[in-house]
Amino acid sequence: MTGFKNFILRGNLVELAVAVIMGTSFAAVVTAFTGMLLSLVSRITGGTEPNFDAFAPGDVLIGPFLTALIAFLILAAVIYFFVVMPYTRAKDKFFPAEESGTPADVALLEEIRDLLKARGGAV
Repeated sequence: MTGFKNFILRGNLVELAVAVIMGTSFAAVVTAFTGMLLSLVSRITGGTEPNFDAFAPGDVLIGPFLTALIAFLILAAVIYFFVVMPYTRAKDKFFPAEESGTPADVALLEEIRDLLKARGGAV
């Protein structure tokens, strides 16, 4: 029973569960946003929502693939512009990257090496 308790309370499992729940909720938001964009496109074009499901040039049904591809591209754009870019900006603002340079421990070792060279010792 202890092993099962350790498995359930493992940090990665809880993080994964939270990620799945958040992803599912976010998928509903993105689906609604995609529907809104498609309705805007239909108003602009004066027709119905773009649906390529019946598109079959040369009797090869590629319409569902095109519909899925367009939905994927809209999803990727929403995630990039509304999640990745703001996250990156916030991360850079609140947690700036450390200045590049020699880490303190390496600098100390280099200083010791230089002192040994100056004393005439072998390195």
